Amino acid sequence: MASTSSARRPPPPVSRTDFVRDAIKEAILSGEFGPGETLAEAEVGALLGVSKTPVREALRILAGSGLVTMSTYKGAAVRVMDAESAYAVYDLRALLEPEAVRRAVEQGADFGEARQVLAEVETGAAATDRAKASLTNRLFHRALYSGCGNPLLVEVLDGLRDQAALITVTGWGISPTWQGEAAEHRAILNAAESGNARQTEHLLRKHITDFIDRVAFGLPGDRTTETGDPKGAR
Repeated sequence: MASTSSARRPPPPVSRTDFVRDAIKEAILSGEFGPGETLAEAEVGALLGVSKTPVREALRILAGSGLVTMSTYKGAAVRVMDAESAYAVYDLRALLEPEAVRRAVEQGADFGEARQVLAEVETGAAATDRAKASLTNRLFHRALYSGCGNPLLVEVLDGLRDQAALITVTGWGISPTWQGEAAEHRAILNAAESGNARQTEHLLRKHITDFIDRVAFGLPGDRTTETGDPKGAR
């Protein structure tokens, strides 16, 4: 049985691998490391003041989450998100996330955290900073679906967050609409807090699909029909 003193011990420090992983992720999602940019272990290590070993491990983790690509001959690079991959990610989000949020509303989940995040977006640096807007966007969406009552569903949606964030940041570079999207967030949250599960589900699905339809034309590999509708979009 743990002693009282041991129970009060601070958590262990973040490992070097975790530190490097978080630093690289932040640089990618802020645009400091652009799509296709090579991530040389020695250069990244020198930039962060660590050896190549934690950089190598961090890059492998980021490759697993979809932010980095690994090549035997070219090494690691920031993933270039093409239209087909972006549609695949957003198609899955459109299927799962509105359902998760509908369940959260029906179960009377507390959306206070989502309200707080939204307030920070509207009044803080996130209102003008794309990197901070990306972070708060992720926090807002997770605060909506985390109360769905299905830990596995939450885990699946969490697993999409990094790729979705990369698409979001890339998309905002094509069509900088994050400020306008705040109004959509407000409408979604208002519906959720009012207990209107179906309206919340509808608004969130439209929010997700409208975004990918707006930005996909600027992603590599986009193909449109004669009417201008993206092929394979959901």
